[in-house]
Amino acid sequence: MSEQAATQLRRLLGVIPRLADGDAHPIAEVARSAGTTPAVLLKDLHTISERFGAEPAGFVEGLQIYNDGESVQLVSRDFRRPMGLTRPELWALELGLAILAGERPPDERAVLEHARERVRKAVAKVPKEEIGEDATRAAELPPVEPAHLAALRDSARTGRKARIAYRRGDADAPGERTICPYTLLVSRGAWYLVAYCERSTDIRVFRLDRVERVETLGEKFERPASYSPSDFVREGMVFRAEEAPTMTVRYSSRIARWIAEREGVEPDADGSVSIERPMADLDWGVRHVLQYGPDAEVVGPEALREAIVERLGRI
Repeated sequence: MSEQAATQLRRLLGVIPRLADGDAHPIAEVARSAGTTPAVLLKDLHTISERFGAEPAGFVEGLQIYNDGESVQLVSRDFRRPMGLTRPELWALELGLAILAGERPPDERAVLEHARERVRKAVAKVPKEEIGEDATRAAELPPVEPAHLAALRDSARTGRKARIAYRRGDADAPGERTICPYTLLVSRGAWYLVAYCERSTDIRVFRLDRVERVETLGEKFERPASYSPSDFVREGMVFRAEEAPTMTVRYSSRIARWIAEREGVEPDADGSVSIERPMADLDWGVRHVLQYGPDAEVVGPEALREAIVERLGRI
């Protein structure tokens, strides 16, 4: 199994930089250059697409892959520069490997642990940067029950309805909902499900860490022709567009140049940078701000400031 994983990784490392120009490339041509078949190449890209969008440490943008059957196109800002990883990016990679190891069977974990050890050794060789160690660690990621994830993924794949017990962020007890699972998405360290909710009679976005029970039903459903997952993703975040509030965060001069580079903006005169972005929900906003410690200040909304004060009080 480890040899197969290593072979796949070598193929991806050769293929992704070639596709990162944002243009469409014939699948057969790319597969031939990688020394494999179109079927294997598409399987490799599917593996990436299942895990895109996670941003453990706040420095990694989402990866989008488009395939129309004849050509393949990759869109990402991450591969526009040489792979010279900074200390924070190496820590993000190490954390990602840790998350992956927790999802894989025991016989696959040895390879991932070996990779984590190599990353840790690489970190030790990189000079410490201005950003400091406190800003290289991600906030705690919300846990997801693997059985729930597997059941909802199967329902989405087979087009069968599901019944879930879902606890809203402001609720003391879960409520029962019958849903039609459309798409599972990963955004900045959290799993989301885009689904039609029969109780709400509309499409809703559910956080998987708030799902407490899943029951797969026998009744089938069909996705509307007008449905597109891209309608629920903006700037790497998952939300229902008309419901998404925004938040404004000021990042100190100590980390501003990394934030400014990622967002494509210039720092302010004092060296800091302020960014307004969509906020999936208050919990996401709290996790995003706290991962930067004292180097991030919430300008607005007031509800986010209050949520952070409340979280710190509990800690």
